[in-house]
Amino acid sequence: MLIPRMSPMARFKNVFDSPPVPGVKQLLKWTVVDSVSGRRRRAPRRAPVPVVANDGRRLREAVGLEAATWVGHATFLIQTGGLAILTDPIFSTRIATIRRNVPPGLRIEDLPAIDVILISHNHRDHLDLPTLRRLGPRPLALVPSGVGRTMRRAGLERVIELEWWQSHDVADVRFTFVPSHHWSGRSIADRNASLWGGWGILSPRRRLYFAGDTGYFPGFREIGERLGPLDAALLPVGSYDPRWFMRAQHMDPSDAVRAFVDLGADRLIAMHWGTFKLTDEPLDEPPRLLDEERRRANLDPRHIVVPAIGQTIELGAPAG
Repeated sequence: MLIPRMSPMARFKNVFDSPPVPGVKQLLKWTVVDSVSGRRRRAPRRAPVPVVANDGRRLREAVGLEAATWVGHATFLIQTGGLAILTDPIFSTRIATIRRNVPPGLRIEDLPAIDVILISHNHRDHLDLPTLRRLGPRPLALVPSGVGRTMRRAGLERVIELEWWQSHDVADVRFTFVPSHHWSGRSIADRNASLWGGWGILSPRRRLYFAGDTGYFPGFREIGERLGPLDAALLPVGSYDPRWFMRAQHMDPSDAVRAFVDLGADRLIAMHWGTFKLTDEPLDEPPRLLDEERRRANLDPRHIVVPAIGQTIELGAPAG
């Protein structure tokens, strides 16, 4: 069983130490040294990505809907077990100087009433305080251990902190916080002072896994065994280049396919691409590489879903 490990300074660590997550020295090599030397891959800051119009009307009015709607990046509206759930909600137009490539797939005003917010970790593209304030005091926020302080300082009081493998029930839905291979921090001073991870969403009709941010690591098999059988795994497929720097913290499409196989899920639903230009690969590259990896792994295309931003995916019968 995977349990959180903490350093002597009460800071959390990945349960698997390999590959090690890069530090400040490696960050400077990538962002400064490799930029000056011309070794960084160059790609435009913007790119066309699939988008569908969604005014949210059906999502607000349908009774008993079992669906996941991709808002963009790691933000999904998940409707299951009678609850409306948002994962890592970010509706802001920018993260610092990085602007959205396309607007959110749903306007925040068009959402149904949100019951639960799931936060995977405290990085600013996953924990966006302006968005959380706009969502108001009604939703219950489930967050990693150590993140509650940030939420409460921002005036958000309905917060429950969990450590790996702890669960919290809301109505008939169980939310279980599970490990990932990543790190946390909103400044240089608080690196790894709070936990990070993914979420199991286990309702009477569906069993889902939302990975948050993660590199590939051996823990996916245990997650699949303990949460499964999984109807769908929402996995990141972007923000992966250069691999020497990103491998420990972000999966590329090849890693995502490996994780999907380890998890034993029925469907892979791709996320974390096309919204913010955080790394060096082209914004529209991940789906193409994901399809190449699917073919290489001889997987039926019905089991790999690459939604358009704004698209609602029915969580109905297995893909077959």
